[in-house]
Amino acid sequence: MLSFLLCGSISYYVYNHLGINTNTAEMLSPDLPFQKNQKRIDQAFPQDAATLILIVEARTPEETTLAANNLQEQLGKQADRFDSVIIPTDNPFFRQQALLYLEQNDLDALAKRLTDAQPFIGHLAQNYHLSGLFEIIALALNKRDENLPMDLNPLLLAIDNTINQQLVGKPQRLSWQSLLAEDKLNTNPNRTLVIAKPKLHFSEMLPADAAQTSAREAVHSIMAENSSVKIRITGEVALEHEELESVTKGAELAGILSLVLVFVVQWVGLRSFKLLSITYIVLVMGLIFTAGFAAITVGHLNVISIAFATLYIGLGVDYAVHICLYYRERRVRGYANDQAIHHSMKGVGSSLFLCALTTALGFLSFIPTDYAGVSELGIISGGGIFIGLIISVTVLPALFRVWPVNNPKPIHSAFAPNFIVTFPFHYATAIRIISILLGIGACLMLTKLTFDSNPVNLRDPNSESVSSFKELLKSKDDSPFALMTLANNPDEAKATSTKMGQLPTVHETITLADFVAKDQDEKLTTIEDLNLILGNQLENFGKALPENTNQKQALVKFNEELKKAIAENSPNSPIATLQQLQQRLAAFLVQADSAPNPAANYSQLESNILGLLPFTLDRLKTSLTATGFGINDIPDYISSHWLSKNGLYKILIMPKKDLNNPDFQREFVDEVQKVDNKVSGLPVANQASGDAVVKAFIQAFGSAFVAIVLALLVMYRSIKQTALVILPLVLAALLTGATNVLLDNPFNFANIIALPLLLGLGIDSSILIMHRLHFNLNENENLLQSSTTRGIIFSSITTLCSFSSLSFTAHQGMASMGLLLSIGLFFTVVCSLIVLPAFSGKRV
Repeated sequence: MLSFLLCGSISYYVYNHLGINTNTAEMLSPDLPFQKNQKRIDQAFPQDAATLILIVEARTPEETTLAANNLQEQLGKQADRFDSVIIPTDNPFFRQQALLYLEQNDLDALAKRLTDAQPFIGHLAQNYHLSGLFEIIALALNKRDENLPMDLNPLLLAIDNTINQQLVGKPQRLSWQSLLAEDKLNTNPNRTLVIAKPKLHFSEMLPADAAQTSAREAVHSIMAENSSVKIRITGEVALEHEELESVTKGAELAGILSLVLVFVVQWVGLRSFKLLSITYIVLVMGLIFTAGFAAITVGHLNVISIAFATLYIGLGVDYAVHICLYYRERRVRGYANDQAIHHSMKGVGSSLFLCALTTALGFLSFIPTDYAGVSELGIISGGGIFIGLIISVTVLPALFRVWPVNNPKPIHSAFAPNFIVTFPFHYATAIRIISILLGIGACLMLTKLTFDSNPVNLRDPNSESVSSFKELLKSKDDSPFALMTLANNPDEAKATSTKMGQLPTVHETITLADFVAKDQDEKLTTIEDLNLILGNQLENFGKALPENTNQKQALVKFNEELKKAIAENSPNSPIATLQQLQQRLAAFLVQADSAPNPAANYSQLESNILGLLPFTLDRLKTSLTATGFGINDIPDYISSHWLSKNGLYKILIMPKKDLNNPDFQREFVDEVQKVDNKVSGLPVANQASGDAVVKAFIQAFGSAFVAIVLALLVMYRSIKQTALVILPLVLAALLTGATNVLLDNPFNFANIIALPLLLGLGIDSSILIMHRLHFNLNENENLLQSSTTRGIIFSSITTLCSFSSLSFTAHQGMASMGLLLSIGLFFTVVCSLIVLPAFSGKRV
């Protein structure tokens, strides 16, 4: 009763005091060099850290820009969810100065193209409707207007395509920017990135949930308005958010499946609902007490230490199962209840203490490492192991007294015939030789063992954020794996930028100085001349199509003009183009007239052909107001991303190669760091994090191995018995690593967390077998038919059921963890039950 009251009190304390910290940046020590470098950059440019990348795409440059601006406006209004929302390539300054950023040759070609189109633009300015467009085209085709030197073929082909798309039920708008300006008014005509900085709440399981939800709502709203627009959400924040969603969803499904499997397995092992219920009661109590220990010692859970519950279930239930099976075994032999309890504590108590001690040493060895996330897990799980042991040897016997198991039936292992249970002893020599050879072979395979430090590879490859992120990694201009460094002054920034730009792995470098257009005087002269020609016509251009125009009449008339141009063999356009356009136009007239609402079809075609023209001409008009400027004239909303408040200059380094390839990623980072070892960015963080994690685990397992060996030597006072416990564990570890190499399942940030559990289960199994083999085996009892073996097998199967279902989740990290645990548990059981007895020297 006291235990249950204490559980209730601790549960209340945990509810009020155990928080959660989902900030993955704090998983590693802040004293690591890459963490310091990243912190320096984040402090200088906080607006650029932890952002969402929204990829806006559409069939035309105009629709792309309009959708991106709409998205920026919608998200920008939500100041409670976003700190800032920007379009790096589109703002008032860039719109005004767009033509100055062109090369002089490109600007001259554009100026000539627009000058040639001046009569066309002038006519449409006065006659902005379908009839006006077809009139000026007809004049040119039939040589009635000699003042239109522009090439008509691209325009006719564009109109033909627009009509055809509507004919096949896939309406598409005509891009006048592509026709008139050759996409010179956009950096990437059909893709625009919107960068949003969300407000993150790290005290919640999903820190970006509010912002992500708002972004998704805005995206769906904009895409519903225009079916040609496609918007995808990615970026570091989106990746982490979708990962947590994926893990949660996968864990729910895996949890239900595991619960059913675990219940079935434990029922087969215990064959008693009382023992099964007692096991679960002790397990839940242990979890509550361990959570209370976490609340007192650490105060919060991180995204790694939250796994303490999983680890505790895997190890904590192990102790309860062994005691329950030993107790049941004594009851079958006719022992009184109190006597069975006493023998159970005496028979397995000491070995369980040694199991807890060695397993806890494994967890506690993580505390001094730089991997803060696992360090906290080590504190919580190390304490939890002893909590589980204490509850198992105190509360469990008390429950046996209150709820005794009476008249249990013997369990006959029909699946274990005599030749199997005697196999390790009859073939001991062969097993020893094979074990040694397998160990040597595994050592050779381990030279190919790798660590995948790219966290993107842990996530669901089919999720929107991952597929979009990997697509951006192929880009030389938009790669999210660009690197950054800082300079103290413009000269230092220029010098560093020049050195970086010469590296074979670098596509380009960008500094604030690069936003100052070159050869401005010559370009401004060209722009001024162009403005004199087009300025007035652009000022008079209407914003919307007039109502009540007779689109059908205009189409019928244009159809006749096309027939005439074909008959007269017009030299102003290829005859094939005219014939195809005329045929499509005639087909459209027939289709539109047979539709339920012909007027709507004609109106839609007019909008699809002319609807985007005002936007393009308005952008052109703005670009003709360009003025000369210097670095100090760049507005703050641009310069603040490149020059910090404390005078530091940012240098952005873009990769040349596809950084989906880990070799290219490491090459890029290594080359850039040779020039400046203070660079930072996701590739540097990934690589340094991977190195730090590997170092932490090597350090932790090295110290844990030494501590466990010393503890075993002290307890057993025998080198042989210590070796019998350690060597099967080492062999299981070697075989697990080698099998992962063969299955191409590299270690990563997710599955490496399973290693402490494998260490604990492995050392526990070996200790329990050793104890039973040397100290507690009846003369007429075979080791592999004892309750200890049964406990090891069913504890392992229980843990395997808990984790193997993870192998089938979409989250690649969880799947690799499930696979690693399945492999490790299999070899742990085999080495404990076959290899250890074979080396023990015992005979049957």
